[in-house]
Amino acid sequence: MTKPLDPEMFDPICPSEMLPFRFGDKWAGLIIRCLQDGPRRFSELRIPLRGITAKVLTQSLRALERDGMVRRTAYAAPVRRVEYELTPLGRSLLAPMEAACAWAEQHWDELLDAREASSPAGGGISGPGRPGW
Repeated sequence: MTKPLDPEMFDPICPSEMLPFRFGDKWAGLIIRCLQDGPRRFSELRIPLRGITAKVLTQSLRALERDGMVRRTAYAAPVRRVEYELTPLGRSLLAPMEAACAWAEQHWDELLDAREASSPAGGGISGPGRPGW
């Protein structure tokens, strides 16, 4: 059994939108990170991804499954449940994602400055901290 997901595994002031590039849809990279340590049930994914609706999480999981990144397994007995896990193809994204996160952390201040400079009021994203990917 894998250890429970940390509800605070994603820093709220450092959403995935900070990366100037994405892996799939808005939530795909975060879902992949949640699955990196092994299979998870839908309800487990909702803990660190509390900002996502059930509908959008379902859509993102289906898209990842369609693209061959995630495998969905339904169990009928002894207790009905569904688990999601990374496929070998999905696992192959972990290293590039880690590199992208390291790059973003290295350039965090520049990314924040650029976002703040381009916002109409210069407000951009505020708050202390560093990326929590």
